[in-house]
Amino acid sequence: MPARDLAALPKGHLHIHLEAAMRPATLAELAETMEVTIPETSGFSGFTAFADTYLGLLAVLSEPANLDRLIDEAVADAAHDGVAYIEFGVSPQFYAETFGSAAAALDAHLAASRAAGERHGVEVALSVTVDRTTGAAEAIALAEVAASRAGQGVVSLGLANEERGYPAADFAEAFAIARAAGLQSTPHAGELVGPESVWQAVEVLHADRVLHGVRAVEDPTLVATLAERGICLDVCPTSNVLLDVVDDLAVHPLPQLLAAGVRCSINADDPILFGPGILEEYVAAREQIGLTDAQLAACAWSSIETTLASPETKARAKAGIDAWLAAAA
Repeated sequence: MPARDLAALPKGHLHIHLEAAMRPATLAELAETMEVTIPETSGFSGFTAFADTYLGLLAVLSEPANLDRLIDEAVADAAHDGVAYIEFGVSPQFYAETFGSAAAALDAHLAASRAAGERHGVEVALSVTVDRTTGAAEAIALAEVAASRAGQGVVSLGLANEERGYPAADFAEAFAIARAAGLQSTPHAGELVGPESVWQAVEVLHADRVLHGVRAVEDPTLVATLAERGICLDVCPTSNVLLDVVDDLAVHPLPQLLAAGVRCSINADDPILFGPGILEEYVAAREQIGLTDAQLAACAWSSIETTLASPETKARAKAGIDAWLAAAA
């Protein structure tokens, strides 16, 4: 009997960095048109090389029309994979020169996201992402920009880049600004650093969701706290393998976290660099990690219910998830 179609499972995509959602063919085409050199998007080793490769993608996005195209194609791809709600991690500071300011750049992201969402039938929201390596002052300025667009498509404040040496506690003021405006707190933690990083995200930044967070499994008290508080971990299985967080998908801690009652979502992180999109990550979660369809449906619901998606999107997704699971496999 055929397995349930994972493309038909309504899902949220919560841990996806916008630039790395670019189609490889689009990157190649834009690089040729703009006559710029881009780094190889595979074959890098370790997080530092990964981060440098990521920044190389910006070379083709200095033209506003190219940013619009990226967003439209990324949303179209999400719709194809059964995504009902997508929350792009965006860095408007990367585009301040093109648009005149980070605020103007964020407005351009929002306009393109609204248009793409309407065109492809996906609810699109933005998580403004603070770079750990640029310091608290820039984080505060970016948080103020994000807070000023709360309720207009910006739904959360993220924290990314090198985790080692840049503790979450350094960004407490920025996250307080975001939370006061009604934004969710969605920092990266528990990827390159262990449970202590997740504890800071939870206790200092008051995380609603933790992007990655898989190293929480090393601390049973932390796992119990995450489960008790309903804090979702936005897990990226393939990314974890390629950046040496885990050795192999077969030993990924996702089943252990779910068994302990921790809510988790499944995500692709940076598809152009790591390979799989979200649909392929769900397939890998089923076939290589060993999740049951009930567990996959639970992850799909967590990826919708733990967000600021609209009540209408949540209701449609819940009905679709329940119908998917109720259908005979």
